[in-house]
Amino acid sequence: MLLLAALAAAGCGLGPGADVGSVELTVSREFGSAPVVQSAVEATESDTVMRVLEGEAEISTRYGGGFVQSIEGFEETRRHGRPYDWFFFVDGIESPIGAADYDLRGSERIWWDYRDWTATNRVPAVVGSWPAPFSDGYEGKSHPVVLECEGGGGACDEVRAALEDEGVTLAAGSPDGAIRVLVGPWVQLRTDPAAALIEDGPQESGVYADFEQGSGGQGVGGGFSLVGLGVDGNPVRDLGPDAGLVAATRRYEAPPVWVVTGGTPAAVQAAAELLDADKLRDHYAVASEAGKETPLPVLVR
Repeated sequence: MLLLAALAAAGCGLGPGADVGSVELTVSREFGSAPVVQSAVEATESDTVMRVLEGEAEISTRYGGGFVQSIEGFEETRRHGRPYDWFFFVDGIESPIGAADYDLRGSERIWWDYRDWTATNRVPAVVGSWPAPFSDGYEGKSHPVVLECEGGGGACDEVRAALEDEGVTLAAGSPDGAIRVLVGPWVQLRTDPAAALIEDGPQESGVYADFEQGSGGQGVGGGFSLVGLGVDGNPVRDLGPDAGLVAATRRYEAPPVWVVTGGTPAAVQAAAELLDADKLRDHYAVASEAGKETPLPVLVR
């Protein structure tokens, strides 16, 4: 099966070219929980995602060099009947092209992860490269950033401050091509077409979380409780109505949408407090559970 981690054969090029600046390379396993390689690389205008990987890790390829077979000895395989393979993101966005075709312009955050893809082989966006994609855009282009507050209260101010602290200038209105950040209780965010993908499971949203509505009815927060899903996409733990969620998704080829949400106002506030590199780095999505961050999916050891 063709995976988005497929690499086209690297061209020879005509020399290294001019420096474009530093890029970050992360290689991990199990949804970012097991680091493999972490480095900063000075890239040139002839560098690609593949060349950076080749320079920093031991890799093998298949099909004449067109696909990654292994990185640091971890290769595409099946374990106990479950498929494992390598996937990569650039600036928090799953790449639409092969690594050999992805030219670098400097400042990118490249993340390769080796994971179980039983639930889905497509995770369109992750939060683990914060402050990307807000700081420098994605896919080689800058994009406006819009903050949409849907009953988020003080949490909106906290999200705004977190973005501005990273040098992000928020756009007014709804400009074309904007990356949106939605802040508010889930009962309100779930009406947004992109955010609503979360309720359809990881195979649609790439987010290993769900919301279940309990006896709270349609009052404040709508009685929604955050549920952490496992790598197979099935519920593992009820995190509760006061658990906040920071997650990213993407509908079709539209710009990514981040959600800062939860079942109650307290949960939304807890989610807003997660917008920090130390709490988000190398995670697909993150929940705030009893005052601490819980990476998603929930890994059962």
